[in-house]
Amino acid sequence: MADELGPLLRELRERAGLSQLRLEERSGVSATHISRLETGKSRNVRRDTVNRLLDAMDPTTEDRRRMASVLTELDGDRPAGPGGPDGDRSAGPGGVDGGRSAGPGGVDGGGPAGPGASTPPPAEIRRRRPVRPASGPLSEAADQLAAETRRRWQREEEQRLVLDPYPLPVRRRSVSATITDLDANIRRLPPGAVAAPLDLSGDQHGIGDLYRGIGSGRLVVLGQAGSGKSVLAMRLVLDLLQDDGRTGADPVPVIFDIGSWDPTAHTLRGWLTGRLLRDHPYLAGGSSPVGAAAAALVDDGHILPVLDGFDEMAEGLRRRALEELNRTSLPLVLTSRPDEYAAAVRSATDGTVTPLKWAAAVELAEITPADLLEYMPRATRSPLAADGPWDRTLRGRTDPEVRLHRVLSTPLMVFLARTVYGEGKVRDPGELTDGSRFPTEDSLRRHLLAAFVPTVYRPRAAEEPTADGPHRGRPPQWTPEHAQRWLGHLARDLVRAGRERQDIAWWRIGHSLSTSTRALAVAAVSALCVALPVWLAEALIAVFGEVRFVAAVTEGAALGLGAGITAGVLYAGMATFGGSVFAPSRVRLRLRRGPGAGRRPARTFAARSGAMVLAGLAMGVGVSCTLTLQRVLYHDWSFTSAEVLRVLATDALLLGLIFGMAFGAVFGLTAMLEAPLDVSSAATPGSLLAANRRTVRAQLCVTVPALALAIAFGGGLVCGLLDPLLGPLVWLPQDAVVIGTVGGIGGGLSYALCFTAWGQWLIFVRLLLPLQGRLPWRTDVFLRDAYHRGVLRRTGAVYQFRHVHLQHHFAHAGDPEG
Repeated sequence: MADELGPLLRELRERAGLSQLRLEERSGVSATHISRLETGKSRNVRRDTVNRLLDAMDPTTEDRRRMASVLTELDGDRPAGPGGPDGDRSAGPGGVDGGRSAGPGGVDGGGPAGPGASTPPPAEIRRRRPVRPASGPLSEAADQLAAETRRRWQREEEQRLVLDPYPLPVRRRSVSATITDLDANIRRLPPGAVAAPLDLSGDQHGIGDLYRGIGSGRLVVLGQAGSGKSVLAMRLVLDLLQDDGRTGADPVPVIFDIGSWDPTAHTLRGWLTGRLLRDHPYLAGGSSPVGAAAAALVDDGHILPVLDGFDEMAEGLRRRALEELNRTSLPLVLTSRPDEYAAAVRSATDGTVTPLKWAAAVELAEITPADLLEYMPRATRSPLAADGPWDRTLRGRTDPEVRLHRVLSTPLMVFLARTVYGEGKVRDPGELTDGSRFPTEDSLRRHLLAAFVPTVYRPRAAEEPTADGPHRGRPPQWTPEHAQRWLGHLARDLVRAGRERQDIAWWRIGHSLSTSTRALAVAAVSALCVALPVWLAEALIAVFGEVRFVAAVTEGAALGLGAGITAGVLYAGMATFGGSVFAPSRVRLRLRRGPGAGRRPARTFAARSGAMVLAGLAMGVGVSCTLTLQRVLYHDWSFTSAEVLRVLATDALLLGLIFGMAFGAVFGLTAMLEAPLDVSSAATPGSLLAANRRTVRAQLCVTVPALALAIAFGGGLVCGLLDPLLGPLVWLPQDAVVIGTVGGIGGGLSYALCFTAWGQWLIFVRLLLPLQGRLPWRTDVFLRDAYHRGVLRRTGAVYQFRHVHLQHHFAHAGDPEG
């Protein structure tokens, strides 16, 4: 049958209007191998190779059946073995294998794409799959990402009680064709083909099959606030990542909160790469091949972006974002509220509709009273009898009861109701039908939101564990009043920013403080970091020699003041002109180079050392100014004398060069020791904070002695080089020891505490904000506890309020902070 395979391949290629070179571009199979297959010269016909060619040529279902028949007879003409025609039985949906692994739309015609969904031709289903090797660094990175993503969202599904007692019925229906693309475009059919209407109705079950049945790989999920869009997106990711559903060539679905994307500042691919690096730090650039995988995974189409929260973008950015999405051919899933999406697809000038190209769309329906009658008693472990509390509350048809039905028509309000009136609660849900207390739907919603915090912050038993295991010692007993105040501070900071955000990132919490407050704090901490080693050194000298109390105090104060002012000015300048949000480190220090370590690019070293050279120069100038001031005050010098000005200029030049060279060399070389985090360090807020704490400690262990040595020996070198021009210059051994030690300890500590994400967390969030009463002293414990109580959710390396409604409620509850 080999003589039938070649003519059939050539027939399909010519019908598709493709040359062998063009087919090579689309399939990844070399033109030489295509020619050998068509002429019957190839004796190694692999099913996966034929599948890739078919996917690129878009044949009909009948043509795929013909090809399957040819390959089946070809298999009988020769023995099978590894690498032979039966060596690959993993043909996925749309393959020619026809075996049990064929998915929706395969040649065996197996099953619809989802409940009530029509099955498109198999070529449509597989077109979005990237062609990549079955092994190698990029494939390993994708497999690691898929496994870690599946574990993360399985834990999140358990934490959100999605399956307790069973998934809340959330039904979907097709959206009006006025805001969607044409069916033929959604199916990606060739010109002249007639597309049958897509039927996308169903429920949350089989959402993965529904998506696989969309030829373009693009889906829009619409729903009102609290209707379950985010949970459906989570369910879709888990369905697509099931062990029996994903093959090695499928893109990895990853949820991104699109509300934080600014399409005017970042390209889609660049923003996706940045978010991958934040939430999956082992994909960060580094010395290992996998370290550079994030950008490659995005650029090569190995990521399926699930973009959650389109409606949470600023109104002025939605249309621009939609235009950017239409400029790319990436498969994607987008969730939004209907009105916001409809407004974005309609032009504000002439009313023309420009939907997300190639995208099918579904809308989530409301929960019915019958669903509530079945679900609420089981979710709250209430009696199922006809006279049970929920049966009495929901079965009536009076105005208050109908009003309650409408309020409880979204999963968010159902979650609040089951929390407030759930298992072990003494409150009677019958009070929700009290028309005098709750005359409107809004009053009911406000009541459920207001009752949420007092309910979840009820005192816990001492032995009650959390999802992370039991607390050490006594579990935290936050009062509802304190929790309300602290959550309100977090929510107000998110709402009052330049544009509303959702991410509670631990490295950004401190920026709720004003820039001036933060700059003053940086100045004070830097001053102490430098002054304390000076005073300690002088104290040691006093033990073994001359006591110089006044001189020691003034010298330490002068050095500290100079370092503090310089650090504060540098920080204020960064905050004003370049942004002062120090992103958490995605690397660790590796003192031993492993077998996979490569050489870091020279430009990375140059960028790191260049910035630190400038900082060292500024530090040297600042310290020389305050030392001169100390000499004027202590030795009664005249500040306007030529000698003082000469000493000032000389010290500024010498110390600027010494500190600049030392800082540049040490921090540049430290960059050479950085390596990407392990996959076991996949970021959660707590793990990323702990990893940054370890990294800063390791940096201190390296930078403090390295700075001390660099300053000690660099001082002698600089003085020796400049002595013929500015001499005589003296750099005594005791100067090298004292200045090197003070510079190493002070410079290392100042950098670690003031110019790293972990250091700013320590100063601003663990110290200043608790002093002002805005946050608890153990903020990390409070956030983790709020997550376990269901107030917050976790998205990668950041927390978010469980729903934007909760965020707005906390932001506006009580009096604003003074």
